Amino acid sequence: MQTNNQRKNGVEKYLDYDSITNRLSQHGISADAAEMHGILCGMMAGGMSITDQKWLEALSDTTNGGEPFNAATEQLLTGLFNQTGQQLLEAEFALQIVLPDDKAPINDRGMALINWVQGFMLGFGLYQQDMTRCSEDVREALQDFADIARMEEPMSDDEESERALDEVIEYVKISALLCYSELGQSLLEDQPGKPSVH
Repeated sequence: MQTNNQRKNGVEKYLDYDSITNRLSQHGISADAAEMHGILCGMMAGGMSITDQKWLEALSDTTNGGEPFNAATEQLLTGLFNQTGQQLLEAEFALQIVLPDDKAPINDRGMALINWVQGFMLGFGLYQQDMTRCSEDVREALQDFADIARMEEPMSDDEESERALDEVIEYVKISALLCYSELGQSLLEDQPGKPSVH
């Protein structure tokens, strides 16, 4: 039993930006870890059921030309999916956006954030086409995401830029959680066949 727990902990440890991106590119997938994570968060925030098994199909359509993933990639993505679902369901601010670590060059982190935001909007759009169902706050957040996705200016490597990037990352995280809290499904809504509690 203990080995199972250790394995579970091991899975969570290796789900960092570099290891996921490297493993995706080894399997011929051009999307990086940030984009994959963004798509998954977007799908869940857009109202996809966390027990929905069609997410793999949606990911292969959007990142792998509709080809099914091989077993190793599927396992990697399932780990990422489970971790993402768990973070969204946990208390506020548990969500960790998958980005390069702080030691990576600032422009690499900025580019990865843009990939994450583009992925989020793609995933969100797969499950939520009717923007009239969204509150003003969610619509505004998605408009801001569209603006972030278009940012092309390289950043200078100084404290001010670091602070600005940190603020944008924090804003993106809070906005993703806002979308999820408004449109995402909780596990309680997500239990097929369970008697509903009144």
